[in-house]
Amino acid sequence: MRPDEIWEGTSPFETAARTGLTPLSWLYALGWQGYLAAYRFGFKKSKAPHHPVICVGNLVTGGSGKSPVTLYLASLLLQMGKKVVVGCSGYGAEHSANAEIAPQGPLPAGTWGDEPSMFRWLLPSVPLVVGRNRVMAAELVHARFPDAILLMDDGFQHLPLKKDATLILDETPINSRCMPAGPYREPRGNRRRADRRIPDDFQVVRGPLRIVNPEGVEQNPEAYAVLCALGQPRRFLAELASQVPNHAGETQAKLLPDHDKLDAVDLLEGLPTGLPIIVTAKDWVKLKDRNDIHQRQIFIALQNIRIEPQDALESWLESV
Repeated sequence: MRPDEIWEGTSPFETAARTGLTPLSWLYALGWQGYLAAYRFGFKKSKAPHHPVICVGNLVTGGSGKSPVTLYLASLLLQMGKKVVVGCSGYGAEHSANAEIAPQGPLPAGTWGDEPSMFRWLLPSVPLVVGRNRVMAAELVHARFPDAILLMDDGFQHLPLKKDATLILDETPINSRCMPAGPYREPRGNRRRADRRIPDDFQVVRGPLRIVNPEGVEQNPEAYAVLCALGQPRRFLAELASQVPNHAGETQAKLLPDHDKLDAVDLLEGLPTGLPIIVTAKDWVKLKDRNDIHQRQIFIALQNIRIEPQDALESWLESV
């Protein structure tokens, strides 16, 4: 059973599983508050090797839409005449152990991670620093790009690095428990730690999904299947269904855990051979290097968002 099924499911088994895990959530929340208190009371101190650092974060694990917001902010900052370096953890990749400035050119998702690979594909001119050691990442950025803004995709819970500004996504939750009975990485009351919040201070306005082929040509499929490895796949499926009617009937979907490498030999088995397969941008950067991918018709669903009010957002970014 997927974690999101336990967190959001309504069946008797899912409800019972959520209830049974709740005491562990209380322990988790207590442990996190103790960790936070160590920094608040000065027993531990955050480091500030680079300024400014802007963090796009959230309180839940996976699927909140941080990466589209980071992409939008990076593009907006460039339009404002700023220099930007995007920082990613590179979750699960071999280059994520410490921190590295990514080389120019396409980044293989298998070695650099799906999100860094996606950022490089969609923003090819923006430098990237990759790794879980966010302090080391900031040090590298300061050495190589001292006058740039370090824009972090995730890292709100990474207290060793001091941020100059934080923006978090925190939609009204279906389940506000901490892990493992819910999706929260820290108690939801801690949302006050952030400088700005979506949707309290700004709103994400979602435009229509763009469905494109690997060459970037827009498509209008009448029937399709879905393959995705996301933290909250149901939200993607619902958005897709609302915008792209599937005349094949009920959408056949293969849902895998967030950040799955999509390298299984039998990955495409079970998906109808006569239909194109729609994937997300984060999935496509992992699929495109497979030897067998040319055997199937693949379309990519690209998010199209903006953040409003834009003038207030620009003013806040300038103040940082």
